[in-house]
Amino acid sequence: MPEPGPETGPSTRTSPGWDTTRFVVAGFGTAGYACTDSLLQVGARHVVALDDRDTEKLREQQQVLGTLGAEIRLGPGSTATLPDDAEVVVTSPGLRPGVPLLAQAAERGLPIWSEIELAWRLRDPAAAAPWLCVTGTNGKTTTVQMLASMLAAAGLRTVAAGNVGLPLVQAVMDPDPYDVIAVELSSYQLHFTSSISAHSAAVLNIAPDHVDWHGSLDAYAKDKGRIYSNCQVACVYNAADKATEQLVVDADVVEGCRAIGFTLGYPDISMVGVVDDLLVDRAFVEQRASSALEIATLADVNPPAPHNVANALAAAALARAYGVPPAAIKQGLRAFTPDAHRIAHVADVAEISYVDDSKATNTHAAQASLQAYEHVVWIAGGQAKGATFDDLVRAVHERLRGVVLLGQDRAVIADSLRRHAPDIPVIEVADTDTGAMRRVVDEAARLARAGDTVLLAPGCASWDMFANYGARGDAFAEAVRGLTAG
Repeated sequence: MPEPGPETGPSTRTSPGWDTTRFVVAGFGTAGYACTDSLLQVGARHVVALDDRDTEKLREQQQVLGTLGAEIRLGPGSTATLPDDAEVVVTSPGLRPGVPLLAQAAERGLPIWSEIELAWRLRDPAAAAPWLCVTGTNGKTTTVQMLASMLAAAGLRTVAAGNVGLPLVQAVMDPDPYDVIAVELSSYQLHFTSSISAHSAAVLNIAPDHVDWHGSLDAYAKDKGRIYSNCQVACVYNAADKATEQLVVDADVVEGCRAIGFTLGYPDISMVGVVDDLLVDRAFVEQRASSALEIATLADVNPPAPHNVANALAAAALARAYGVPPAAIKQGLRAFTPDAHRIAHVADVAEISYVDDSKATNTHAAQASLQAYEHVVWIAGGQAKGATFDDLVRAVHERLRGVVLLGQDRAVIADSLRRHAPDIPVIEVADTDTGAMRRVVDEAARLARAGDTVLLAPGCASWDMFANYGARGDAFAEAVRGLTAG
């Protein structure tokens, strides 16, 4: 059976194939709802959505799309068995490849699409916006939002979509087409993506994360590398992370596509980088063999921590690949406001700075955050997800004034500190009640000296004690405000 979509029929979203194919949507959350709705919009008449959850919100969505012709099955066991007549499975990013429904689809040889794959096939060929795509272990969301700000500053109608912001299927179905879309892609989404051809794409970094989902670090990296497949204009890589450059080397790209590096140092030819306090382009200028073009300053990057400057350079490389002028890059960076809980300054109390980077939920992100400050009292802990902290502690121990640990896997971090930083004071807070963060901040304040930074960069997930990393960051900020009140 030819796979449905614009590629197999006339140049229109309603081409033959959508209306006769039997689709199964696995998962009925935000992405699953958007996928089901979009399939109905292009004329699909056989759509079944499955979800093991059964909540009031899902039932409301069930009623809405049920009236339009979709069949929605909710409740325990709904995803245990793949319908016999299924022809294409569209999966939500949280479902692992080995879950029964996806395993059954693979055994039958059925196409399994991510929301991203579906979105690519749903584009209207008559008005398809190019995609500028970003992935990486850390920094994806910030980079995509910076990129969207640069594109908007250039006068382009754009949106941040995919793993952040708007579901990508909604973006491509917008009746008022975008000029270009800034797309964040997770490794989960890329695993079941096969046919996208980005205008340009970037892999920011590769570090151990989600290995339990992918099976190995190598498999995780290869899924990240899918973003470069069939790339048209520029494959942007991190010159400080050789794994990202190797993914470019291994990629099968459109002829003429260029490899563009970004670096926090002086850029070689075909790179963007930093000279003194300037962000410069030595990739998209005619005289790149002998000169570089200023595109922004370090002062334009908020905040100017090294890893955030790297994010800005990656975003600028993608923007320049699309033809965005330097003035719009500078303006876009100045207009950009980071999301909450990303190296966010909370307050200064008694000449000590308190910074919330609760979004640093793995060791790679925590290390990048710690390396942005000279003297740090580090607040860490939570669910380590199988990670080890030896490399992180070895890299940052000279910056540490002290460490305060909380959460389920605090002992894992404490063990690494005993081995690699035995002289650093470590305080473990075993409390798990709602006042635990206040006690953590009190202990951190006692360890800190004037001029130090108390940094919440947990290196762990938050679910052992908090609803999410945002709730953890909010608790930290409230506890810091309690210091000022006291």
